[in-house]
Amino acid sequence: MNGRAATPKPKVLQATLRKLTEALAHELARPTQAAPEWSDVEWTLARAVAAMHGVSPLLSRILRWQGPAGWKQFLDEQRAHTAKRHRRICDLLSILDRRTRAHGVPAVPLKGVALHALGVYGSGDRPMADIDLLVRPADAERAAGVLESLGLYECYRTWKERVFTPIDGNAPSDLGEHARNDIKIELHERICERLPWRITDISARIFPATWQPGLNAYPSNASLAIHLLLHAAGSMAMQGLRLMHLHDLAQLSSRMTDEDWNEVLGLRAHGGLWWAYPPLKLTSRYYPSEIPPRVLAALAGDCPYLLRRIAGRKSLYDVSYSYPWVDALPGIEWSQSLREAFGYAANRVWPSATQVALRSRFADTQAGAKRSEWAHASQSARILRWMVSRPPRLFTMSAVQAALAQMP
Repeated sequence: MNGRAATPKPKVLQATLRKLTEALAHELARPTQAAPEWSDVEWTLARAVAAMHGVSPLLSRILRWQGPAGWKQFLDEQRAHTAKRHRRICDLLSILDRRTRAHGVPAVPLKGVALHALGVYGSGDRPMADIDLLVRPADAERAAGVLESLGLYECYRTWKERVFTPIDGNAPSDLGEHARNDIKIELHERICERLPWRITDISARIFPATWQPGLNAYPSNASLAIHLLLHAAGSMAMQGLRLMHLHDLAQLSSRMTDEDWNEVLGLRAHGGLWWAYPPLKLTSRYYPSEIPPRVLAALAGDCPYLLRRIAGRKSLYDVSYSYPWVDALPGIEWSQSLREAFGYAANRVWPSATQVALRSRFADTQAGAKRSEWAHASQSARILRWMVSRPPRLFTMSAVQAALAQMP
């Protein structure tokens, strides 16, 4: 390799990321026979897009064309790393099951683990950056003790989770998956998201009716679907959606029966699913045959008018990590009232001391953040940047630069 290629100018980069994101999304959903006619830089940045969206291993298996040698090699290597990492995760889950049984702690492995258990994915298909565990609040401290007995420590906590990471951790790879990347465990006492600031909590729909010590499954496919939808909604609101999230929903939807969907729609009373239409509508944009029209129609009726209109026009690029800028008020359309919108805006301008402390910890501990001026900027500096420019997103630009570093 001859060093890092120059990052494209902002407008060119934005247009390129949009083009690549939409192309790969359509290829994953409905593969074509012919490789795109992309430039060398575009093929290189496609690696960044695939890695950011967590779909490199799936593309390795699903694409019907190969593209340049470097592209194919990257996808195949990502699939191999994902498979090796999946075996490590399975081993850790077996240990967790034994330890939580021994200590009388019930827990529910969430999202990716559950999808693998259902057979939606095989080994090497779907990356998992961490293991999410749901426990009852009364069991949280005992569950934390189990994790600490495995050589993990609580590195930080947020309003929705406690994050445990190995004491002797490894630096993560610069781009995508690596078999040696640490396996974190995120401990949840509830299932909720901020939309965009108010907390929406669906824990009652995810907790099993009867808890058993050890690892428990979701109560039903419908409860898993509801969780995936809420997680996707929260990610859309903060422009952090991944193509993998839409693929999860499409693949699970293809296995759901009318009874499963009726169970989902049964939660519509009193606006309980007002947030579910945007992620399902976006999924249907790329996977139109997987989402029942009657479900979309029912959920559209529950969605606030402004959110429904705006969400209907957005593409994956607009609400995902492919979008390269830090917006001042991302997802404000998810507010359910003017009062809530003003409260969200105020919080973005005047964050709490807890938020500032967590942001500072992130800036000091995350590899990419350590080199970022934005991550270390004061709140007043951030406000000024929002007023006069478009600050680049740390996660996006780190992936872009790591991909360009691989360009011959």
